[in-house]
Amino acid sequence: METATARHGSPEANDSLIHRGTNQSGMRDHNERLVLSLVRQQGSLAKSDIARMTGLSAQTVSVIMRELEEEGLLVRQAPLRGKIGQPSIPMALNPEGAFFIGLKIGRRSAELVLIDFLGHVRSMLQHSYRYPAPRETVDFVTSGMKKMRGELTPAQDKRIAGLGIAMPFELWNWADTAGAPRDVMDEWRHRDIRADIQSQCDFPVYLQNDATSACGAELVFGQAGGARDFVYFYIGAFAGGGIVLNGRLFGGPTGNAGALGSMPVPGPDGKPTQLIDVASIAMLEKALNARGVEASHLWTSPEDWGEIGPELADWIASASQALAYAIVAASSVIDFEAAVVDGWMPQAVRRRLVDAIIAAIATIDGEGLKLPAVREGTVGIHARALGGASLPLSERFLIGSTTISRSA
Repeated sequence: METATARHGSPEANDSLIHRGTNQSGMRDHNERLVLSLVRQQGSLAKSDIARMTGLSAQTVSVIMRELEEEGLLVRQAPLRGKIGQPSIPMALNPEGAFFIGLKIGRRSAELVLIDFLGHVRSMLQHSYRYPAPRETVDFVTSGMKKMRGELTPAQDKRIAGLGIAMPFELWNWADTAGAPRDVMDEWRHRDIRADIQSQCDFPVYLQNDATSACGAELVFGQAGGARDFVYFYIGAFAGGGIVLNGRLFGGPTGNAGALGSMPVPGPDGKPTQLIDVASIAMLEKALNARGVEASHLWTSPEDWGEIGPELADWIASASQALAYAIVAASSVIDFEAAVVDGWMPQAVRRRLVDAIIAAIATIDGEGLKLPAVREGTVGIHARALGGASLPLSERFLIGSTTISRSA
């Protein structure tokens, strides 16, 4: 059995230190995922490039590429001429090769998205509410999927490879914070939302924590800048996050690794509190409501909040301080290359928040630590829904798994 480890450099080496390939026939699925992961990262690759990057023999790579092309997952690009010998023919992902549906269930809104094999959004639906209710959510998914699938050709519909659900775990515990009736929220305790949706689908359904899913979207679709180890914060109605280690989403045995919203940080009075109680957008909403300002636009217009007033500056100041402490604390456990911050907010607000975090970190004693570079996320407001769609993509076509439960 011939094996080798990918080398540094590009394209031969790839910044991802790709896992070893093997020529053993029983590992074909692994090798196909390996090839698809490489092509996704690089945009397009010739067979010779993949052979050098993985250590697989030219014959093994040729067989894999031919099969992936026959399955409609790869397409040939224009030949590259100018070198000695036969022209090189790069292969790229076929956008029509597979489709994926993502569902985000948030505290204030739900989103349903359909993406193609490249991650391009083909269709998106949004439903805002005061609090999430199981029956209403299932009805939204039922009508939304009917509309989305009705816009596809029969051939495209057959290539839907799965649906991923991104939602907060133990949603019933957020009744008071979400301002929802306890009896309605308690329904989530007794409902298996994945099973409810699976009963309507002829493709597998997957489930993952919403903030972890958003982290997965940054990993699969974002511009990670070569970082293979980063801590990720998604600031929505409530703050949460995820962790990427060695180029893979790390969920831990229960899927709750990177539960950054629960991280202790200094509160306004100097006493410890949780990050979720300071950095969440719900705290901004609460401050606006206290002044008698209606704040529903925070959830319905994430691209543009308009003029909010001094409450926004106050929230950025307190949220950035708390996030700075969370980043420094996380860095004492794992040597992260980057800390990525994204959220359900306008890009200008996200930029102000990140700048404030960088400034706040400079005031914290980080002696003995290698602090990560803090930067904005690159996926944006729809990271959780796209992260949901990335679950079946990652599970079925890429190296590494990002889900903790799926259909039987």
